[in-house]
Amino acid sequence: MKKTVTRIILLLIVLTFGGAMYYLYQKNAEDPVTYETEQASKKTIVKKTVATGSILPLEEVLIKPNISGVIEEIFVEGGDYVKSGDLICRIKVVPNLAALNDARNGIDEAKINLDDQLRNLDRQKSLFGKGVISQVDLERAQVAYDQAKQTYAAANKRFEIVKTGTAKGFGNAANTQIRATVSGMVLEVPVEVGNQVIESNNFNEGTTIAAIADVDKMIFEGKVDESEVGKIKENLPLEITVGALEGRIFDAVLDYIAPKGNEENGAVQFEIKGTLKKQDSVFIRAGLSANASVILAKADSVLAIKEALVQYDNDSKKPFVEIANGEQIFERKDIELGVSDGIYVEVKSGVTEQDKIKVWNAIVKEENM
Repeated sequence: MKKTVTRIILLLIVLTFGGAMYYLYQKNAEDPVTYETEQASKKTIVKKTVATGSILPLEEVLIKPNISGVIEEIFVEGGDYVKSGDLICRIKVVPNLAALNDARNGIDEAKINLDDQLRNLDRQKSLFGKGVISQVDLERAQVAYDQAKQTYAAANKRFEIVKTGTAKGFGNAANTQIRATVSGMVLEVPVEVGNQVIESNNFNEGTTIAAIADVDKMIFEGKVDESEVGKIKENLPLEITVGALEGRIFDAVLDYIAPKGNEENGAVQFEIKGTLKKQDSVFIRAGLSANASVILAKADSVLAIKEALVQYDNDSKKPFVEIANGEQIFERKDIELGVSDGIYVEVKSGVTEQDKIKVWNAIVKEENM
């Protein structure tokens, strides 16, 4: 009985040892891990940061009335080109009762003074004819009468201006005629016939009748995050892409970076502006959303590799790659890097276009099922 148990145990040991040896043999017989290689190539690398914003006119002028009233007639619409002095609209004055009453009282007072000066002039003429007063006294009475006459005429004109917005002799200077103050394109006319408008004065900016701008001078206005503002500077080139104009890139120059940022949604944003170069073939509408790529650095037609191929020494932190020196045999080569766009990086020295560079992601061959 004991011999039988012993034999069984020995048999189990032999089987276990044989299974282990077979497993090790199979492992050694598996295909070794192989590494793919890639080669450097000529590329243009652009390092940039992106800002979002919109296209706006460099100068936009808002036309406002200098008298309150109701829009009687409009002569332009959005998209029209106007010259300085062209008629935009006409306003029908709704007189202010208090101002109208004051103007009427002014006429009455001026008339009383005029009648008084006329009586005085007649009296002075009579005295001068009798030789009682001198020529100088008569001339003074004449001047006083002329001044009173002028004051009376001015009071009547003031009454007409308060009542109707204009008076005889003013022509194109009438307050009721709103004219363009600059030449350019009418971007919008936010009022309609019948709308009431308020005059522009020291206490009120007034109602906007029209917005006029030179659409040949457009700018990009956007914002960049505080993490990016330290990388940019004025006079850097911009590449503007407009969502509504697919496939078109517009060149611009960064000419303004706000010295102060504003917090928006928990992040500090800095305003930037860039002047677009004139485009004769494409009309860019004001207010279009756009993205601006700020070109931080650019390297044209340089030797480049993928950044994923670059390794860094643990001690010196210097970059290097592994170059194939035989079948699945690699040797280390130190390299000097240049401009990077996050995917490709310029290689200034260390490798050539013929070198096969090791890809660190090992590829294991799949077993056939």
